[in-house]
Amino acid sequence: METQTATAKNDTHMDVYKIVNDRIIGQLEKGTVPWRKPWTEAGLPQNLLTKKYYQGINMLLLGMENYEHNLFITFQKLQEIGGKVKKGEKGHMVVYWNQVENKEQKPGDENQDHKKKSILRYYYVFNISQCEKIPEKYLPVARETKELPTCESIISAMLHCPPIRHKENNAFYNFKDDFVNMPKKKSFKNDASYYSTLFHELVHSTGHESRLKRETLNQMAEFGDFNYSQEELVAEIGTCYLQSHAGITSEFQQSAAYLQGWLAQLKGDKKFIFQASRAAQKAVDYILNIKHEEEVPQK
Repeated sequence: METQTATAKNDTHMDVYKIVNDRIIGQLEKGTVPWRKPWTEAGLPQNLLTKKYYQGINMLLLGMENYEHNLFITFQKLQEIGGKVKKGEKGHMVVYWNQVENKEQKPGDENQDHKKKSILRYYYVFNISQCEKIPEKYLPVARETKELPTCESIISAMLHCPPIRHKENNAFYNFKDDFVNMPKKKSFKNDASYYSTLFHELVHSTGHESRLKRETLNQMAEFGDFNYSQEELVAEIGTCYLQSHAGITSEFQQSAAYLQGWLAQLKGDKKFIFQASRAAQKAVDYILNIKHEEEVPQK
């Protein structure tokens, strides 16, 4: 039985980056794109007891495991409620940023932001299907059915939403004039495809200087460069998050060039997927008007 400790204290933050990055690369090299699936069936990855949703990279890490119910719990909390891990089951990594004193701070620097620095740490959680003897009151009796926001309500709720025009027969976000252009809805094979494409462009729009001022949008250059690759990944991950909130699914039609471009960036920079998933979470939170607390280990 795997009973990993709640946090890893002896590993450096670069070890954590590498562990997670290698997992994502492994999925891509098998032809599986871990962020290309909204979690409408199993639900967004969620802590069993606190009911808080996991965010950013953790949503990808836990969502790619393909469980029937995306409900997770730490080993310690599982013991506290009388449950146990099934023999042979291994925990799944969840990462978080720990604020520590910055020993490299220069003398005389009184800037509060420089006194602390973030170190990446991780702990382990188990899916409820990996556990036994969990009291029934904690388990889902049947698949939860709750009213989901419609696609239109998500769009109408977005603060400072850019104008959405239907003048040209291709989808794009115009950064200079701050508007989204979409083909007419009848041009798409179904409504889900239309709204998924629109979500993609709206995620791009959150990077505008009047909103989140995201560097990867403001400094996008040619296809394949770092900012272009990361901005497209931010938009794609963000689209999947929004699809899950709206309860829709739609296939992505990206070329092999995108896949190879992401692989090249991931292999060249262990922080690439972390930065993209974190930026995607911020973009979605902006669109949905959600404020999250900092994620901390639930031991």
